[in-house]
Parts: sequence; C-alpha cells; structure tokens
Amino acid sequence: MTGSIAKNTDQEIPLPYRIIALLQERNRLFAYPLERLAIEIRATGFRCNCCGACCTRAVNGHIFLLDHDVAEIKYIDPKAYEPAPDPEFCDQNGMLYVSGYALRMKNDARGSCWFFENSRCRVYDRRFSGCRIYPHMLRRSSEATGMVMWQRFARRNEHGRYDPALSLEECRTIAQEIKEYENAFLTQQISFLETIHEYFTVHNLRHDPNMYHERMLRFQQGRPFDIKVFHAGELEECRMAKPVMPDDR
Repeated sequence: MTGSIAKNTDQEIPLPYRIIALLQERNRLFAYPLERLAIEIRATGFRCNCCGACCTRAVNGHIFLLDHDVAEIKYIDPKAYEPAPDPEFCDQNGMLYVSGYALRMKNDARGSCWFFENSRCRVYDRRFSGCRIYPHMLRRSSEATGMVMWQRFARRNEHGRYDPALSLEECRTIAQEIKEYENAFLTQQISFLETIHEYFTVHNLRHDPNMYHERMLRFQQGRPFDIKVFHAGELEECRMAKPVMPDDR
C-alpha cells in the first residue's frame, strides 16, 4: 500500500537532488487544497465493507509503518513488524538500508496481515496510520504517457462499497488525516536520505549495484542477511533470517 519512494533505478541520481525533489513534493502536498480533496473523497463515495482485501497481499504488497506506528506496535506485539521490503541502498560491504518498518505479513495463501484473523483485524481500534486512511492517498506519479498526475485513490472498485451519504464534514476529516499521513511519510523519506548521505560520507561508503543485486537474491531465497532500518532518526541494524511463519506467533 504505502512504501518507500526511492527505488533502486534512481541510484544514479545524486542524493542531494533526490532530497530536493522530495522537499518540493512535500511543498506541493501542503499547497493542495484540503477542501478540493474532501470534495473528491465525497465524489468517490468509498465506504469500507469489511471484506478484508486490503489486509492481504492481494491488494497491498506491504503496509509501511510511520515512526509513531512502530512505537505503538512494540507494545501490542513486537513480532508484528519487520524491515520494509525493497531496500533502497546496499553499500560495498553488503549492508542493506531501508527507510522504515512494515507490518509483518503471514505466509498463508492470501499473504494476510499479522493481525488479520477470521476475516477481521484483531487491533482495528488501534490500527495504524496507513490502515486508517486506506484506500485514500494524495501522491503525484507519472502515467504511461509520462504525464504527472495526482493519485487520490489506491484501488478503485476492487473492494468496499459506494456510499453516497458520506457527509462533507466526514470527508474533510479524512482529507486532513490523508495530508497528515503523506506529510509524515515524505518527512521520514527525506530524513532517511539525509541520514544515508551523511552516513555514507562519514564512513566512506557508496551504493554498490552489484552487491545490491546479490543481497536481493539472498533475500528472495530466504537466506540470512544484514539490514539497517531507519527509525526515529537512527539506523537500526537487524539480522534477517527465514520468514516467520504464522504458527511462530
């Protein structure tokens, strides 16, 4: 659903330019009118029908956690989170780097969220930021034609139900939560890139594409590897081994 903006194909772009691009993106987010977003949410009319599709890999590859989500999840269940997939960097020594944590997904047929049981979320009242705003979003992306457009809805007509009775006040509340989430997400990505830029400079490191592909192959094969996860302004080192099975909870 939500995840890192930086992709391995962006590695040829110097980090300072990527940081500037994200700062500009955040400024555009601030400038997007809240009232317009609320009206568009109301026109979409999405209402959750508890189908559970968004709690599985059928809809979301992973659910990115903001820093305050990680602090909350540590109290709920320390096994319920892991480094987000698709690490952005790998240094010449084979250490991977990723911009945050994600909810752990089970290895069942649907790839269900760790907290998804009997077609319901076990922690619905305490669900995390990305879950609360889903399926709404407010991000700019390039279409196949190359035109950059705002994306406001993650998965149209694939789940949920249409509710024409959504009030404008309710939609304003959703719109505010969306802008707050997207701002926090972009801020975390900016801080991550700034930290990587400083860390690599101080320790004489560089991104190594060949080592990156070797480590990603190791990841896909389920073999152990080391990764540093950006959290609360720091890089936390983790040792990743085989995926945790649902029965290991």
